[in-house]
Amino acid sequence: MTESWAGPVETVLPDDADDALLAGRVWLPEVGGPAVVVCRNGQVLDLSGSFATMRDLTEEADPAVALRGADGPVVGSLADLWANTNPDARDPRRPWLLSPIDLHVVKAAGVTFPVSMLERVIEERAGGEAESAQGIRETVLAALGGDIRDLVPGSDQAARLKEVLVAEGLWSQYLEVGIGPDAEIFTKAPVLATVGGGVDVGVLAESEWNNPEPEVVLAVSAAGTIVGATLGNDVNLRDIEGRSALLLGRAKDNNASASLGPFLRLFDDRFDLADVREATVQLTVTGADGFAMSASSHMDQISRDPADLVQQAIGRHHAYPDGFVLYLGTMFAPVEDRDEPGHGFTHHLGDVVRISSPRLGALVNRVQHSESLEPWSFGISALITSLAERGLVGRTRP
Repeated sequence: MTESWAGPVETVLPDDADDALLAGRVWLPEVGGPAVVVCRNGQVLDLSGSFATMRDLTEEADPAVALRGADGPVVGSLADLWANTNPDARDPRRPWLLSPIDLHVVKAAGVTFPVSMLERVIEERAGGEAESAQGIRETVLAALGGDIRDLVPGSDQAARLKEVLVAEGLWSQYLEVGIGPDAEIFTKAPVLATVGGGVDVGVLAESEWNNPEPEVVLAVSAAGTIVGATLGNDVNLRDIEGRSALLLGRAKDNNASASLGPFLRLFDDRFDLADVREATVQLTVTGADGFAMSASSHMDQISRDPADLVQQAIGRHHAYPDGFVLYLGTMFAPVEDRDEPGHGFTHHLGDVVRISSPRLGALVNRVQHSESLEPWSFGISALITSLAERGLVGRTRP
């Protein structure tokens, strides 16, 4: 059998997978619906008897303890499920892996790293025209002056910098959320619309300037407790958002434009928020044309602490009764030319995007046009119907 473009399953697991609490979801063809699963010793166990949804697990008082204590029948080996996740070779009669979240609202924080903040400013001033980016980049960097990685958003220093940039005519809405007191937090995708690893992600056919955004994603309970983390690709259409920030929805929310996975790693005594704060996220893009690019995003360079971003998302001003996940942003700045000098990077169809971090594993996806991918059809109504048919709605958990 030819190896999948996503690579063998061993390459997508955390380095310490044997000690990690890895929760996920699979599609079970025999029942026509999803199941919450745990990965243990290379086997995938169905935990439907304990958790009807991933939301139920993350709403436990202690999700890590609950996951350790749960058991269920073996769905199959992780290797088999991973191989069957590949859409090119899938047997629809056998189970495959899904995105690890279900009823969680999908939120994202933008402009949380100084490097990506500058690129958003450049997109705006370029009006979505890639060929204008390099000259604008040089102008903006010269006006900012020095290294702003240590600038604290909302601080007196940030306020003084704003005054200077306003006077120079260089203030931007992206700088407002990058160094101002309020973070940019937006809804990335509808509930149940995310895709997992080993499948295609989508960009609009009309987009000529786009890129992956490799990020750490936090899972947060309805009480605002951060319970775990995974990896995400906040696929971005730079030309569309660059035309107007009011086109953010069109640039960010399309078929298969938000990927997560491959598993949700729950926080415990071996892995917690401190590890997220120190994480490095690696990105590689490999094209069918022989193009290859690599980059890294270091969480210790984020301008807003992950816990602060969560607090801006949830509180008395906004509740999430089923919890939410939060993409934390990226420092990835795609400036390397791919096609023409001065045009920077953009995706080609068939690009394989690998986002990895040692303690979270690797999220691997292939780029296609959103319009050509299988439409998203399994929504909240379908999930409720599926759970009801299996007797998993309204029952008391054992």
